[in-house]
Amino acid sequence: MPKYSTNTKTDVLIHLAIIVSIILVLFFGFFFVYLPWSTNHGDAVKVPNLKGLSMDAAEDLLDDADLDYEISDSVFVSGAEPLSIIANYPKSGANVKTGRKIYLTVAAVSAPLVKLPNIIGRSTSSAQNQLLSSGLLFAGEEKIAALEENTVLAVKINGREIQQGDEIPKGSKITFVVGDGYGNQRIDVPNVVGMAQDEADILLTGLGLSIGNVTFEASDKPAGTVIKQQPSSGVDEKIKIGSPVNIWVSGDAPDNTIDN
Repeated sequence: MPKYSTNTKTDVLIHLAIIVSIILVLFFGFFFVYLPWSTNHGDAVKVPNLKGLSMDAAEDLLDDADLDYEISDSVFVSGAEPLSIIANYPKSGANVKTGRKIYLTVAAVSAPLVKLPNIIGRSTSSAQNQLLSSGLLFAGEEKIAALEENTVLAVKINGREIQQGDEIPKGSKITFVVGDGYGNQRIDVPNVVGMAQDEADILLTGLGLSIGNVTFEASDKPAGTVIKQQPSSGVDEKIKIGSPVNIWVSGDAPDNTIDN
């Protein structure tokens, strides 16, 4: 029985062509059929705008866009609704494949605690800077009689005095107790009756007193002359530095109208 050889050059080329064809079919099938099918190639959506939304609202938007999500972090943001969306990745507006997982950063449920920095005895401007760097807010000043003007003498939160190192919620509003620069010093009331108004002003302010109400009324004294004061000079009781002194001045009130 005759035997036929299969090792001719033609047979080898045919076999190689078959092998190459199979490889090409597998290659194109994998990259142009299987991968697009398994990865939803070409099926892209935009990440919706999630910032500021509640978790429920964000979840609804992501479900509508056929996107998944995961909470990756929580941070405290003063004034933000707890668990509201602070940020997301990929960012809103980015094109992603359906089914992509969106990583969310949400607002913390409660503020972390921070220690009150050492601000007692510091100037109000320096103390405010330290507050901000610690994540605390400045609520305002409460003046008391003390010589240390614009110096923090005590610190309060919601009317309660607190001390350096006390732990308080981040974002708390802090009130400074500061001196008025006068303390409890008291002086005799000077006599300004009979003086010109500008001279009386200079004397009162030079003694650390303030000008209170100025009332103009008719008098036989020259216009601009102080004809009465309150409190009066010569009273037994001294007044505290910084107190106002009301004066009555002869004549009509000055016309402050400016002609065009």
